[in-house]
Amino acid sequence: MAQLTYREAVAAAMAQEMRRDPNVVFLGEDIAAAGGVFKTSVGLLEEFGADRVRDTPISEQAILGATMGAAMTGLRPIAEIMFSDFFAVCWDIVANEMAKTRYMTDGQVTLPLVIRSGNGGGSRFGAQHSQAVENWAMAVPGLKVVAPALPGDVKGLLAAAIRDPDPVLFFEQKSLYATKGEVPDGEYVIELGKANVLRSGTDVTIVALALMVPRALKAAEQLEAEHGISATVVDLRSLVPLDTQTILAEVAKTGRMVTVEENPRLCGWGAEVSSIVAEELFWDLDGPIVRVTTPHIPLAAADSMEDAMLPNADRIVQAVRQLVD
Repeated sequence: MAQLTYREAVAAAMAQEMRRDPNVVFLGEDIAAAGGVFKTSVGLLEEFGADRVRDTPISEQAILGATMGAAMTGLRPIAEIMFSDFFAVCWDIVANEMAKTRYMTDGQVTLPLVIRSGNGGGSRFGAQHSQAVENWAMAVPGLKVVAPALPGDVKGLLAAAIRDPDPVLFFEQKSLYATKGEVPDGEYVIELGKANVLRSGTDVTIVALALMVPRALKAAEQLEAEHGISATVVDLRSLVPLDTQTILAEVAKTGRMVTVEENPRLCGWGAEVSSIVAEELFWDLDGPIVRVTTPHIPLAAADSMEDAMLPNADRIVQAVRQLVD
């Protein structure tokens, strides 16, 4: 096992798949000689050359148009949209073209492509560069949506996404890029749509994604040490496919669920998970489902305001205590 940062795991996954398959290519702004604005592609140009690691103009529409064409004609492209907020300027290609091509051609044309993007807040980039937009993607049929929290999962899930026959949006939480963790050596792939139970407890199940996973784990430790409350923590890892079996099994064990999401509250993924649990486990629940979210307002750039808006361990602890006590 190697100790890699989250950003190094991104590069490791792409290198693994580019070595394995000569049809894997990579497109985006400043990804080649610069190694990516978040330094997630350092070394790829030197190893694979300018034919397979290509800088593009500053045009998200051009990047994704080229990516879609490449996928339609036999390549397996990876595209980088620098900030996930910028999906707003190329959403037609994603939601109306990529997501529907396989369906509208009756399977004659598949699009094995990945769009990677820096997602979410916590890095003081302001309202136009800090949105968590995975719920935008989750709402579009035909897209797979992945958002890892741990460096090992970054490598395994990105490799699986690159091998997938359908479009995958791969959201990398910007505030996690510097975090370190164990990453398996050699070829490593994690099946999409499998949640990970990071901690088992008896009193409440906390369901989290991306940046909220380490915060949920911290909250679980505080709950155990300070309040005697035993919490399970489930890292969803992907929203589409969604591992409903693991969610339902873990909530059934504890009888209580708290979802923790970075999305604004209105139409966040926690609402969908809550709906599924309420329908399937109503008689197993010992209390109401609780959602911890960001308020439905643009994210602030000021340090203290951004920190106050994003869910943190203290807010999770408070929510759990109100549910359990």
